[in-house]
Amino acid sequence: MRAVKVYPEAWPLHTPFAIARGTRSEAGVVVVELEEGGIKGVGECTPYPRYGETVASVMAQIAALFTELEQGMTREQLQQALPAGAARNAIDSALWDLQARKLATDLWQLTATARPQAIEMAQTVSIDTPEMMASSALALWENGARLLKIKLDNALITERLVAIRTAVPQATLIVDANESWQSEGLAARCQLLADLGVVMLEQPLPAADDATLANFIHPLPICADESCHTRESLPGLRGRYEMVNIKLDKTGGLTEALLLAGAAKAAGFAVMLGCMLCTSRAIAAALPLVNSARFVDLDGPTWLAVDVEPSLPFRCGRIDFSGLPAQ
Repeated sequence: MRAVKVYPEAWPLHTPFAIARGTRSEAGVVVVELEEGGIKGVGECTPYPRYGETVASVMAQIAALFTELEQGMTREQLQQALPAGAARNAIDSALWDLQARKLATDLWQLTATARPQAIEMAQTVSIDTPEMMASSALALWENGARLLKIKLDNALITERLVAIRTAVPQATLIVDANESWQSEGLAARCQLLADLGVVMLEQPLPAADDATLANFIHPLPICADESCHTRESLPGLRGRYEMVNIKLDKTGGLTEALLLAGAAKAAGFAVMLGCMLCTSRAIAAALPLVNSARFVDLDGPTWLAVDVEPSLPFRCGRIDFSGLPAQ
């Protein structure tokens, strides 16, 4: 029999995190612990209101499976028991972690993935005045970040981007509008981004408006985030997006995420690996996907005032494994 625990945690941020959908000052997560024979596996998820999730609803979904989990539910059985989403991710991550610990190995070896010496990742510039966003971008650049993800809403787009590009002329920029734009004027905005050297635009329109992107000619790649959850999303994205953002809280865990990454590449999509605001626990569960990704956006824990212990070796703009023992 397994012992099963589920509980919420709240992790304050060191700086408010503002996107088109609102501003947050803490990361609310749900943690699952599965213990067998004195060995414990831990998984974490971040419930997301955009997908109809709350901490309470996610904990209720997990609690409904306590009996099955105690009796040895497998990852394969979990895929059928819960839909894709945060609750399934917390359990799936705990099952992966439990398996790795029982075998005295790690997720890299369990998934036959080579651990890189370092992972270059995006650092996010959240929404603020043009001057403050430019200042934030410059501070990140001076601390070593070379890939910056710029959050935008539907206002001051030119002013914000010009200020940022002026402050960091050599930085690689990607832009995330979090569904806040409309089809009217989209072509001009895409051209502005291309003229400023932005290399990718993420989810400019609401997911419900994806049809607008069919046969839409654009000068830079567009990435589906809110429009892409699992492999079932892919057919509707063809001809509309060039890239998909894979997040474990959307796929319902690493099990489906690995399959989605393979199917996306086979269908001609590039992959971005993303995350929610979370601790290092959640990022560790996603690391086997980094070698599949063109862009890695795993900076969620870097927004926390204090991360979980042990934490991943985050540096500004990278996760640096060079000081760890070789695999």
